[in-house]
Amino acid sequence: MRLVHAHSRRQRATGAFVIITIVLGALAVQFFRVQMLQSNDYMLQSESNRLRPLPVAAPRGTIFDRNGRVLADNVPGYVVLVLRESRESTLQSLERLRPYLGLSDERIETLMGQYQRWEPLVVEIDADFEAVSILQERREDFPGIVHEMRPKRRYLGGRAVSHVLGYVNEITAEELTEPRFADYEPGLLIGKVGIERQYEERLQGRQGVRYLEVDALGRIVGSLAGIEQDSGDPGEDIKLTLDLELMEWIHSIFPDSLAGAVVALDPADGGVLALYSAPTFDPNAFVSGLTPEEWAVLESDPQTPLFNRPVMGTYPPGSTWKLATAAIALERGVVGPQEFMPEPCTGGLSIGGDYRRCWFEEGHGYLDMAGAIANSCNVYFYQLGLKIGLDPILEGGTRIGFAQQCGIDLPQESRGVFPESRDYWVREFGYEPQENEVLNLAIGQGPNSQTPLKMAQFFLALARDGTAPTPHLLENPDPTQGWRLDVSAESIEVLREGMRGVTSPGGTAYFGTALEHWEVLGKTGTSQNPQDTLRAHAWFAGMAGPWGGDPEIVVVALVEFGESGSGVAAPLVAKTVDFYLRSKYGMPPPDSIQTLGEHYDSGRPAPWAR
Repeated sequence: MRLVHAHSRRQRATGAFVIITIVLGALAVQFFRVQMLQSNDYMLQSESNRLRPLPVAAPRGTIFDRNGRVLADNVPGYVVLVLRESRESTLQSLERLRPYLGLSDERIETLMGQYQRWEPLVVEIDADFEAVSILQERREDFPGIVHEMRPKRRYLGGRAVSHVLGYVNEITAEELTEPRFADYEPGLLIGKVGIERQYEERLQGRQGVRYLEVDALGRIVGSLAGIEQDSGDPGEDIKLTLDLELMEWIHSIFPDSLAGAVVALDPADGGVLALYSAPTFDPNAFVSGLTPEEWAVLESDPQTPLFNRPVMGTYPPGSTWKLATAAIALERGVVGPQEFMPEPCTGGLSIGGDYRRCWFEEGHGYLDMAGAIANSCNVYFYQLGLKIGLDPILEGGTRIGFAQQCGIDLPQESRGVFPESRDYWVREFGYEPQENEVLNLAIGQGPNSQTPLKMAQFFLALARDGTAPTPHLLENPDPTQGWRLDVSAESIEVLREGMRGVTSPGGTAYFGTALEHWEVLGKTGTSQNPQDTLRAHAWFAGMAGPWGGDPEIVVVALVEFGESGSGVAAPLVAKTVDFYLRSKYGMPPPDSIQTLGEHYDSGRPAPWAR
């Protein structure tokens, strides 16, 4: 007896055949899609699970001084990275590294905040060689840990060049959000301040990449020589106008216990020969990263060693600004070079019921412009300021740029403080200014504060033909012109004659500036300090060159609380120009006894003295 009809069996076989055909067809389509259409995607995913990209750091460009001496270059350093697939395994790796790299809880917390899966985590950018040796010896105990040699920044000038060159350090999370660093990766070293920051893109170079093979547990198997690697491109070398030996000399002679600045410019093109700020810091210490404690010490130091005084500090210019008053008067033709003021200096002058004193109580008598500059006579410049008038002196000072930046190629520069018009007093002090406000301005006091760099740019114009190129650090054969004094060559010579009187026998700065081989012209300044009325700032601004020749260097020195421009700042300028010009003319370097005053103090004869 048949249990299943023949037709029913045939129908079931047909149904099974259809089902099998559909399943096999679907499998065939899926196999075709996987093997043919998406093979590259799955291969890439497989490679991604097997390979870990590792950035190859490109060496930063070398920085040279004007004579080809190296200011900053690179030496071998060691970096330690973690390559783990999960936060838990990464944290475990950091804990294992803690005793060898000295990782604090704060550092580990910061690193975990930077964790991204598949991305190498930079743990140490300047690891100690002994620690790296231990990690290499026990590499089986540290799965996912990579240590390799990378270029490390080195500053050969050390503290002497710290403010102008700046330093490099690891890029921060905040900086990574800036458009300028859109293409940068975590862990990269970038310029933080100074030249390193200004020319970051040129110095940085382009990172390369190499690949590491890992197993299923994320342990490093080795590098893959068969995969093409990108070694990147080194950064661009740059050449500056700085003179390294001059910077080191200034560092050696600047008073240890005082703060201040020295700026030296080349009259030929406005190139910066020296830009020194005291006190200094060691830029090499920042390369490996300061501890929070070390950073706190620097930040809390009352002498603010991180503050770049030549370009950021603003100070009342004092009597050094009397040259600007004289130049504005000559521009406007309100006084002749040989013209006397109506009132002679008798030690002071009554103006509107107010008696204003000159620094010389016995009085200077009648003086022409050169004599007034040489003797720094306040009475002469009070009357000269009144002759010019408040509005014209504001217009002249603003046009010269005393309320503006110089435009030097550094990432930070302060603007000078100088009233652009009478509205300044209304805006800042709430009152309409009277004409007698010009009295303080004429002698470099009142609402007038300038950076040492700005004063150097002004004296640069006096050392040239009245034009003032923009001070620059990057070697540039075609500098831009900042402004010019609209005065004749004869008028500039009158101003120089006044400065020559300051440094000639009988002048206030003669003993501090007289040198054997070079003629120094300049102006002292002792400016009131609103923070400490008992201790004034000391200024000296001047120029120097061979006797009877054109100036070949302009130097401005500012010493905070130095009290005496002639006694403290002037010798700094003289010793700076002596070192530079001796080197320029191939003469033996000086010893510590250079100026006439130093000869007298040491008892050493100076037969060359006038």
